[in-house]
Amino acid sequence: MADEGLSFPTAIGTSDEEQIRLLGQDLAADLMGRVGFGELAYWLVAGRRPTPGEVRVFETVLVALADHGFTPTAIAARLTYLSAPESLQGALAAGLLGGGSRFLGVTEDCARFLATTLAGGPVPADDAGFDALALDALTAAYAGKRLIPGLGHPVHKRQDPRTPALIRIAEEEGLRGPHLRLFEAVGRVHPRVLGRTLPLNGAGVCGAALADLGLPVELLRGFALLARAAGLLGHLAEERRNPIGMDVYLAVDRNAVYED
Repeated sequence: MADEGLSFPTAIGTSDEEQIRLLGQDLAADLMGRVGFGELAYWLVAGRRPTPGEVRVFETVLVALADHGFTPTAIAARLTYLSAPESLQGALAAGLLGGGSRFLGVTEDCARFLATTLAGGPVPADDAGFDALALDALTAAYAGKRLIPGLGHPVHKRQDPRTPALIRIAEEEGLRGPHLRLFEAVGRVHPRVLGRTLPLNGAGVCGAALADLGLPVELLRGFALLARAAGLLGHLAEERRNPIGMDVYLAVDRNAVYED
């Protein structure tokens, strides 16, 4: 029996003996088979049901961030599974814990950089205005020796193929907003500040797109982790079918060099 003196309000979900309510809907009757997982994830965080265009851009981001090969997150998951095959949840968690400032976390870091830059004044009216805004922000970051998130990639040295694809899809859906436009401006002007040309990476463009969808910047790393969870589960399934974790461990162990 509930204590009538206590109250814990939530707009997410509740359940009783006969029904599960989620987002004000009957889970079994209104959502199951009618709402996709990406749409539901957006709805849970934004507190409103997304439009079809927003769902398309959002799910494009999830697909873009699901996997990128043998990244540290994937290796961590596989090696944890090698060590503790009885703990699938531990292996999955190990991979997710590696989502930081170099891998996955760039999604949130880039969105925060763009949002902070845009918060300083009115939104520019054209590309020239975005270029000027980006140039000021990059010059200040460079002078302060601060990392500029969203620039560069360890594999894609010339262009990250995800970047133009996501920008195109956002444009098709009428959702290429100020964060994406500022991110594009960063790509245009950064050689004038850094003295070299770097690609706009996929994690960064995903952050810009999510910010243009109006999702909270403080939660964007969570969406990157949501996407990568699917990729990590795929790695763990492959590790069961065709294990390489032991080879990775032995390669490091057999080539370890003791230094006095």
